[in-house]
Amino acid sequence: MPSFLRSSWVLSVTWGLLLCASPGCRDKSDPPPDAGSPVDSGTPDAGTPPWDGTYTVLEELGDGTEDPGVLAPCDVVPQVGESPAGGCLDPSVFDLSACDTSTLGNVPEDGIFHVRLRRGPPPDGGVQAPYYTVTMDLVGDGGPSKFYYAPVTHEVRDADRLLLGIHTVGRDGGSTTTVLAGCEAPDHRSFTGCFARCTNGRVTQRATAHADRMLWREGEDESSGGLSLVSETYVAQGTPLDLYVAKNHAYVVSANAYLRPGKPGGITVFDVTDRRNPVLKKVISLPDDQLWNSVWVKGDALYVASQDTGIVVFDISEPADPKLVRRVPSSAPYAVHTVLVDGDRLYGMGLWPSSNTLVFDVSSPLEPVLLQRLAFPLAGAYDGAHDAFAYQGRLYISHFEGGLKVVDVANPDAMKLLGTYTYPNTTAHHNAVGTFAGRTLVFEGGENHGAHLRVLDATDPAHIVKIGEFRLRPTTSIHNILLVGSRLYVAWYQEGVRVLDVSNPTQPRQVAWYNTHRETDPERTDDVFEGAIGIRIPGDGYVYVIDTSRGLLILNELPRP
Repeated sequence: MPSFLRSSWVLSVTWGLLLCASPGCRDKSDPPPDAGSPVDSGTPDAGTPPWDGTYTVLEELGDGTEDPGVLAPCDVVPQVGESPAGGCLDPSVFDLSACDTSTLGNVPEDGIFHVRLRRGPPPDGGVQAPYYTVTMDLVGDGGPSKFYYAPVTHEVRDADRLLLGIHTVGRDGGSTTTVLAGCEAPDHRSFTGCFARCTNGRVTQRATAHADRMLWREGEDESSGGLSLVSETYVAQGTPLDLYVAKNHAYVVSANAYLRPGKPGGITVFDVTDRRNPVLKKVISLPDDQLWNSVWVKGDALYVASQDTGIVVFDISEPADPKLVRRVPSSAPYAVHTVLVDGDRLYGMGLWPSSNTLVFDVSSPLEPVLLQRLAFPLAGAYDGAHDAFAYQGRLYISHFEGGLKVVDVANPDAMKLLGTYTYPNTTAHHNAVGTFAGRTLVFEGGENHGAHLRVLDATDPAHIVKIGEFRLRPTTSIHNILLVGSRLYVAWYQEGVRVLDVSNPTQPRQVAWYNTHRETDPERTDDVFEGAIGIRIPGDGYVYVIDTSRGLLILNELPRP
């Protein structure tokens, strides 16, 4: 996750060209709107049959707040503050007498795991959250394996033992030791154990652990519900994160500093006239501009969100040969995370030097004019405008730790906050909005271990309530969401693409999936933000997906209800 700088309340207006009189006006020469735009998802009363608009308000418990209880029958012998005589890497630190360690041979030589850690009561975890998730990548060919986001320095693995340790020494001479001891492995999909962390030889954390292997969900095949693969095309540039489809071309943006260090970021252009055989047309990489995360098209203008310089504008009048036009805003570089076009407005959700949502007039698409910088007090060190959705004169900003913010943007000179929705461990990342039974509903997803789908009634933005939800595994994370009529398509990282029927939004129902994540994919890592990440549905009968390892996947779109 990127860091954000704190900012005070700012609502500054930069005078410029006014937008069109109607907030929904649209250049009729534009390509067919993407499913992420208000035109597709704003079908009036998309969910009227069978939902009548009634619901029960659901209690909001947040993400990752449910105590899983003790995860294994083992124990860490020394208490917090004690110094084990043999050091934290000594196996005697762990009491495994109640474990069936003979089953540890089921742990695979190679495998990607998400590991839930559950601390005991204080002082085991101090004031920190009692349960959280880290990742693990077991490597059997000489390694090293990875655990807790670092290479394993001490590893013992055989038929009845599993011990993974990381020992580091800081610049000040202090040391940190992190160690996990296996307890039981009922099969090749999971195992339990105990965890300890020492600082300068003293125990600082004690926890039980459950490791869940990132295979397809038990009982699932590659796909279901008629969602099938049409083509798969590897993207060699950086780590692919997002795409936009226009003029029979797919524009894939990549970042250099994410999962593939050393590979330059930029944009890769594919001709997708034949969806079964995409053709690489051009690769663009700018030496001073490498961290590209999001992309959108309006007419002949392609807008790229750059966390290095702001918004990069290309001319795609020749679709296979984008030409750099300018960067905006011109006054100073801004780390823009995502972009969104609604009619003649371009929104750029930024991260630093202060978290701004930049508002541009793009009535002349290749010449964006900055109208306003919209910012809010930051709720934490990782707060910031991550993404947004424009709908009926309002902008729904996913503001990470700051929650979902609903802003009246009908008048560019008088934008105002109408309401905010937050929850414990808020990581509001993406949303989609539509009208169901006369009510304005927001489908909201966070980005963190255990983040899941919420259905919010935001008809009255000052009193937003949760009316539905949908969960998968407690360690995986949602990324992007698209609402197409009464179907919700979700890029769900390790869970692949999930399609939900939300005609009754109080009870989202899964109707199809496609599993994109495979442990054996080239360059696949144990990062939590791995797998299906970008998704677009331009209305041509196909679903375009970006997987961080596999690249561009084109699936068939399900028949629209």
